[in-house]
Amino acid sequence: MRIGMLTGGGDCPGLNAVIRAVVRKGILHYGDEFIGFMEGWKGVLNDTTMPLNLETTSGILQRGGTILRSSRTNIKKIEGGFEKCLKVLKDEKLDALIALGGDDTQSISLELIKRGVPCVGVPKTIDNDLSGTDACFGFDTAVSIATEAVDRLHSTTESHSRVQVVEVMGRDAGWIAVTAGVAGGADVVLAPEKEIDIEDVVRLVKARYAGSKRFAIVVVAEGAKLPHVEGQVTIGEKKDSFGHARLSGIGQALAEEIEKRTGFETRSVNLGHTQRGGTPTAFDRMLATRYGIAAIDLVHQGGFGQLVVLKGTAITNIPIADAIAKTRTVGEDLFDVIKGLQPKK
Repeated sequence: MRIGMLTGGGDCPGLNAVIRAVVRKGILHYGDEFIGFMEGWKGVLNDTTMPLNLETTSGILQRGGTILRSSRTNIKKIEGGFEKCLKVLKDEKLDALIALGGDDTQSISLELIKRGVPCVGVPKTIDNDLSGTDACFGFDTAVSIATEAVDRLHSTTESHSRVQVVEVMGRDAGWIAVTAGVAGGADVVLAPEKEIDIEDVVRLVKARYAGSKRFAIVVVAEGAKLPHVEGQVTIGEKKDSFGHARLSGIGQALAEEIEKRTGFETRSVNLGHTQRGGTPTAFDRMLATRYGIAAIDLVHQGGFGQLVVLKGTAITNIPIADAIAKTRTVGEDLFDVIKGLQPKK
């Protein structure tokens, strides 16, 4: 078979591991031929490709990012976009297309499937918020980086008797904030699922200072909401083609509020894209490889319109439509873990 592959949306560690696994299994076991579309759906629109073979995918397992590069290109907002994509896919004589991406990317896959394109999806979101799968590759790496940052900030924050606010990724779900916050021993953990109770934040910070440790660490997801601020904190008003604003600044806004209300010196740090970069963890390499193997097998089984997912410890698949129907958010069980580690009200 002749198969196309692309990576859409934000990059994350593990994408190259998926690409490598698909290509190796496809060539060595099925005799497939592959091309990669550059910069996600933009590459399909413009028919910009690179060959994917054993040579071009050699040595990429441990590399972060994606050799195919990526973009946030919304075909639905481009006049004649789907017609142009269909022509390119036909001209390239493809038998199948494998799309690596989150709900935005897979929403385009779903529209192409409705138009007769045989697509298989691989879940990719560093926020770990794609419904239907227990884990997305890249999340473990991001959490490891965020946790290490929190660990490092403990010593400098304690030295200066400060409050340190650490802003991490998480637009609509707080998986990174909750996991890194608990693992890093943060005193306060804030996520988009629950509006920030600033009075409770102040209470927890003051309780920390009342003890022998006169410093505090606060971890907050970029999408968390302050009660006195309308919506999420953003940089400017510009939005991407899928309607997403650029989130940033909740950490600084929260730090200013804490300092004003407590009198304690408070600093903020935004980990930003450092969470996306660098070498994927062993867990992410393994998960990404398993996804890649499952995706090419699904192509040869004719399982089009499906997304490969992790359920427990097993790789299986579900309809793409089901996976993007809703956001996977942090449950009350994990918020109860956070409360169990904090002083009671």
